[in-house]
Amino acid sequence: MKTIEAPKREDLVRRASDLVPLLQKNALAGEENRRLPQETVDALTEAGILKMRVPHRYGGYESDMRTVVDTLAEIARGDGSAAWTASVWAISSWMVGLFPDEVQDEIFSTPDVRVSGILSPSAMAAPVPGGVVLNGKWSFNSGVQHSQWNTNAAILIGENGEPQPVMVAIPVSDLTIVDDWHTAGLRGTGSVTTIAEDLFVPQERVLPMVPVLQGRHRSVLNAGSPLYSAPFMPTACGTICAPALGLARAAKEAFLERLPGRKITYTAYENQAEAPLTHLQVAEATVKIDEAEFHAHRAAQMVDAKGAAGEEWTLEERARVRLDLGAVTQRAKEAVDLLNTASGGSSIYSSVPIQRIERDVQTINLHAILHPNTNLELYGRIVCGQEPNTVYL
Repeated sequence: MKTIEAPKREDLVRRASDLVPLLQKNALAGEENRRLPQETVDALTEAGILKMRVPHRYGGYESDMRTVVDTLAEIARGDGSAAWTASVWAISSWMVGLFPDEVQDEIFSTPDVRVSGILSPSAMAAPVPGGVVLNGKWSFNSGVQHSQWNTNAAILIGENGEPQPVMVAIPVSDLTIVDDWHTAGLRGTGSVTTIAEDLFVPQERVLPMVPVLQGRHRSVLNAGSPLYSAPFMPTACGTICAPALGLARAAKEAFLERLPGRKITYTAYENQAEAPLTHLQVAEATVKIDEAEFHAHRAAQMVDAKGAAGEEWTLEERARVRLDLGAVTQRAKEAVDLLNTASGGSSIYSSVPIQRIERDVQTINLHAILHPNTNLELYGRIVCGQEPNTVYL
C-alpha cells in the first residue's frame, strides 16, 4: 500500500487534454473492433485517469466529483467510448471502496486494476454457507474485456423469503463473456454480456444495496473520507453525465474544423461560414453546451459539498441530481443534433467524427439512468408531493 499526493484538478484535466489526439486517432479502430484499443487503455492508465476514485492508501487520488467530471469530459472530446468506459471504471472503483477493507485489499492489490460493473440486478443470488451462489447474466457490461474485476448487482432471497438487491465483487475470470456488442453507438465500449453459472461468491464480497443507496457502507478505513460520504446514485449520476458534456464539445470542435471552405450545396452560399443559418446554429449549440456544463457542475458541486460537510441528503436533493443528469444528456444531444444537421451529406462517412458523436450521444440518452424524460418525471413527482417510483435515488 502506498499513499501519493493527488494531482490538482487542472493537472488531471491537462493530462486528459493531452490524450485527445491519440483518442481521436484510435476512435475508429475502437468502433470497428467494438472495444477500446489496447493503446487507448494503456494511455488512460499511464495518465492516471483510472486512479481518480481509488483510495489514497492504494495509490489513488480520491479526486472530488468536479475533477472527475472535468477530466472525463475532456476524454470524451477525443472519444465518447473511451470516456464512457473510464466513467464506468471510476464508478466501479469507487464502489469497491464501500466493501469491507479486506475485499479492497484483495482487489486493489493488482496495480492499476480496472473494475467494471452493472447496477441492474439481473442475476439471482442464492444463500449458501459462507456466501452466495450466483446464476444469471448482465448485459451492457462496459469495459469488462479490459477489466480484472466486476461489481455487479443481483437479487438475493433472504431467509424470510424477501428479495433484496445486493452488489457482488467478482473476478472477471469467473464469468463467461458473450461477444454480443453489435450496436449503433458507443461501439468502442465493448459493453458485452457476462454470465455467471453456479458461481460461489464469499460473504465478504456480498454487499447489501439498500444501505449503499442510502450512503452507508462496510469500510472502516474509508469511513472518514468525504468521497465515501455520498450515496451511490448521486455519485454515479454525477460521474456518468460527463461523457455527454464532452461529446457536445467535441461536436462543436468537429463542426468548426470542417467549416472553412465548405459551401452549402444547391444554394448561392459558396462559404457555409457566411450563412446566417450557420451563425444561428453554432450560437444555439453553444448555449446548449453551456447549459449542459451548468447542470454537470451543479450536480458535482452538490456531491462534493455535502460529502465534505457530512450532511444528510434530502429526497429532493437526490432527485435534483437525477434532474441534472437528464438535463446534461438532453442539452448535449440537442447541441449535437444541431451541428450534425448542419454538417452536410459528406459527414456520413465513417472517417468524419460528427456522425460517430451523434450516434454516441443518442445512445447515452437512451440509457435507463440517463434518459431525460425519466429523470424529469422523477423530479417532478417529488416536488409535487408524490412518492418516488424508484429506489434508485
